[in-house]
Amino acid sequence: MSNETIVTAAMLAIGDELLSGRTKDKNIGHLADVLLLAGIDLKEVRIVADEEDAIVSALNALRSQYDYVFTSGGIGPTHDDITADAIAKAFGVACEHDAEAMRIMGEMYARREMEFTEARQRMARMPLGSKHIANPVSTAPGFNISNVYVMAGVPQVFQAMLDNVIPTLRTGARVLSTAISCPYGEGEIGTPLGLIQKAHPDTSIGSYPRYVGQFFSTEIVVRGRSAELVENVAAEVRAMIEAIRQSKAKENQSAEA
Repeated sequence: MSNETIVTAAMLAIGDELLSGRTKDKNIGHLADVLLLAGIDLKEVRIVADEEDAIVSALNALRSQYDYVFTSGGIGPTHDDITADAIAKAFGVACEHDAEAMRIMGEMYARREMEFTEARQRMARMPLGSKHIANPVSTAPGFNISNVYVMAGVPQVFQAMLDNVIPTLRTGARVLSTAISCPYGEGEIGTPLGLIQKAHPDTSIGSYPRYVGQFFSTEIVVRGRSAELVENVAAEVRAMIEAIRQSKAKENQSAEA
């Protein structure tokens, strides 16, 4: 692992059910949390329908731009689970029943005294040359080809697969952050906060408004890869807040005079 390298990633969430609202995605947030802790920057997320051309187009765009691409959904047993075929097409290779996947899944269904049907065998299909991603929950593996990691859409299975993937990845410098409570709304802090951000391009300053009762406030989060830099910028933000407070106090005194 490098403490200086920046490693980037994208996610491609696949499924008509996500776009229709029938399924509420839980995988994007989990992936973001896990990658942040690992020192990998999640830069982009796309959601596409169960359409081969859409999957191929999105995947080719993402895998050429980022170090890693993680997909979720579309590797089940039904007719609309076409992710394996689409990814094979994106890489220009055949999509075939993987012999080892067929073996471990066949043994699992035999133990459960269930028929290993043609539909269930679809879950053993993957692009030629892929490596397995172990699935400790329901056995059917995901797969990895080049910098693309293909996992199930079911959150419990996605998370279990991701746990097996993360230790194998190249990671970079972790992002550090500190949060500052600000009693003023974004309309009052926007300009001076923007000047602080412009002066420190190696950090990211986020502002998150809150409205309680009849008053606006803001949580300001400073992020960066250097603890010293993050603290220095945070000190400037605190000084900005204090300057606004003093300015308001003077205005109140003038109004009362």
